[in-house]
Amino acid sequence: MRLSVVCGSIKGVRGAPTILHLDMDAFYASAEQAAKPSLRGKPVVVGGIGPRGVVATASYEARVFGVRSAMATAQARRLCPNAAYLTPRFTLYRQVSEAVMELLGRLSPLVEPLSLDEAFVDLEAGGVEPTSAAVRAVGEQLRRDIRAVTGLSGSVGLAGSKMLAKIASEEAKPDGLLLIEPGTESGLLGPMSARVIPGVGPATAEALRRAGITTVAEIGEAGEAELVRLLGKAHGAGLYSMATGHDDRPVVAERDAKSVSVEDTFEEDLTDRTRVQLEIARLADRCVQRLRAAGRSGRTVVIKVRRYDFSTLTRSETLRGPTDDPGVVREAAARLIETVDTTAGVRLLGVGVTGLADYTQEDLFAQAANEAAEALARTPDPEDAAAPEATGAEPVAERPRRWFPGLDVRHREYGTGWVQGSGVGRVTVRFEQPWSAPGRVRTFAVDDPALEPGEPLPLVGAGDQPPGPPAEPSSPEDGEAGEPALPGPSGVGSVSP
Repeated sequence: MRLSVVCGSIKGVRGAPTILHLDMDAFYASAEQAAKPSLRGKPVVVGGIGPRGVVATASYEARVFGVRSAMATAQARRLCPNAAYLTPRFTLYRQVSEAVMELLGRLSPLVEPLSLDEAFVDLEAGGVEPTSAAVRAVGEQLRRDIRAVTGLSGSVGLAGSKMLAKIASEEAKPDGLLLIEPGTESGLLGPMSARVIPGVGPATAEALRRAGITTVAEIGEAGEAELVRLLGKAHGAGLYSMATGHDDRPVVAERDAKSVSVEDTFEEDLTDRTRVQLEIARLADRCVQRLRAAGRSGRTVVIKVRRYDFSTLTRSETLRGPTDDPGVVREAAARLIETVDTTAGVRLLGVGVTGLADYTQEDLFAQAANEAAEALARTPDPEDAAAPEATGAEPVAERPRRWFPGLDVRHREYGTGWVQGSGVGRVTVRFEQPWSAPGRVRTFAVDDPALEPGEPLPLVGAGDQPPGPPAEPSSPEDGEAGEPALPGPSGVGSVSP
């Protein structure tokens, strides 16, 4: 059995390429390059900077050396030691994402965000003429608007289905546009690797390879029955449907979150039981903060534990009704962690809430609230006498425990900049802005009272031109990315200029 249609459009695909998929290019890393003129055209890696950190995004200059998303940061450092390794700044990324999503919302009422940097748009619902010329013009204008507003580039795919539009945007990277003309879908998909199909990860690809199936065309030729035998009914049938182009999924404007969760990976395994309990309580509070920020509540509390040997387990407890009370979530998480043996060491802990709702069940946490109030009444706060509310003093901004590379700072004398590295009691800061020339570097004591945390600056200032497109990545043999690191403090995340 071969692909459904060799010539002509595949069943389930629109007759016009009116589904648009936008994917920002190396989003976090590109945003950091736009914000930091000294890093433009150089390898940048954003993610966890500790020995157990994981790469979130690598710039195209870093990808030349083999650095990829989800790779261990330690491995990335071995492959590309001269890259800038930066802590994520989600405040900045959300600001840029909101600006991009606003542009998409002008095109159509049907915008389906998949993440901060990725979304589908139904152009037909926005009244765009269903012709290739018209949708291409919209896609090109969108790319120009994104660069003008954010200074960043995005790749656009246009096709008659969501799957094909996503494949098109991936093929267009970086900073390109690809439109799949109606009637050419089968010819385009057939020779592609099976990995381009959603749901085909490393394990599925290996199972298919052992059966002699490596391309999309060969998936269609194998037939649904063979795929069900190899992969199971649900996965096999779904894969056959996708591979033969049967994708009539609509663009859904509201993607309702099913859960809210937070997790942390620790630089060293946690073996102390008290420390584990304290971390679970802290994560529970952070999870509730996110829950409340979303205006939601939930009725099932879940913990996640990854042990020293990478084995991962979850435990959950379902309450009588939804809540957003930190005491209730904290107590449920504490009960759950008691059921897990953590004495051999824990690499990662997480707390989540599922079964989300738009209301809370007040009586669920009345007991916890009363107990907390009684405890507070019994134990006076020794800090009350010095509280800002009592003295009229301005609250003091909390100073970070560590100056992580990439984070924004402000100095009373030198102005705004970002942390380039820190260690042995010193912190190195490069003073520059998105619209300035590469700035000067200065080193301070970590407790310098003139240095304080800052806020992200806009990537494009009023009246300024956005940064130009990134330089073409060079190969490792070209020797373009081998600059030595700046002299200065060693330790946490010192980076190349």
